Amino acid sequence: MKLAALLVVALTACGGAAPAPVTPATATTCPAPGAGTLEMKQYFLVILRRGPTWTAEKTPESAKIFAGHMANIEAMARTGKLVIAGPVDAPPEDRTAIAGVFIFDVADRAEVTALIANDPAISIQRLVPEILPWYGPAKLTYPGQAVIVGGG
Repeated sequence: MKLAALLVVALTACGGAAPAPVTPATATTCPAPGAGTLEMKQYFLVILRRGPTWTAEKTPESAKIFAGHMANIEAMARTGKLVIAGPVDAPPEDRTAIAGVFIFDVADRAEVTALIANDPAISIQRLVPEILPWYGPAKLTYPGQAVIVGGG
């Protein structure tokens, strides 16, 4: 149900009407009533599900893993490659629930895989990622993103 909310955001961005199917080769804009056009681009959506080592139990070890997870999120945001991240509220008894999402602005899936490999929650399979191409409004940002001037 909550994943459907992400789809609503995409529809809302196009004035409530479903845009034509968006692919890298076809559409880069959709009409935005009264505001000209909305530029669209490809991102990578990572859906994080609770994995085989997930537990709702709060322990010093789980706190350490969570701290590393948050530090990795902050590091990815500072690069400008992670543009959106956040948790999904799910009942603790659902051991395979969606736990969170990332949206990356990178060239390809391999770069996403390399970035999330540094996440301790993913490396121990507390969280299991599903990586999908996703098309959304251009110029998404994440608070704290580094502004890189001069290409690097």
